[in-house]
Amino acid sequence: MSIRLLLAAPEAVQLSVAAAGYDIGSGRTLPSVAVVVGLISVVIGGLARARSAGRIGIGNRRAGAVTALALGLTSLIIGGLHAANSAGGFGTGNGLAGAIFALLLGLIGMVLGGLALSRARRTA
Repeated sequence: MSIRLLLAAPEAVQLSVAAAGYDIGSGRTLPSVAVVVGLISVVIGGLARARSAGRIGIGNRRAGAVTALALGLTSLIIGGLHAANSAGGFGTGNGLAGAIFALLLGLIGMVLGGLALSRARRTA
């Protein structure tokens, strides 16, 4: 009997969350992950840029720039593909706004990573 209640608990939680008006569907999951990856890219790119300018003296200058470029490109590709294939507009729950934010953050992360990489090459 207790196993039956344990298996039924996630459904009850899902119904109560959906009844409250917030339901993260499969259309929002991938863009949300891409936004987080893009945000990480921006942070790492900013730190790599600060390192390459000599303001922060710890860590490898080139590794942070390459990581920011790779994560930014990943966010850019995932966001672009999701935005191109999404049906409907904003507010429909398909993740179009998240895909656009992922595109923006991925682009910013790639620019910061590229600037840090070019400065690290000049100083090396």
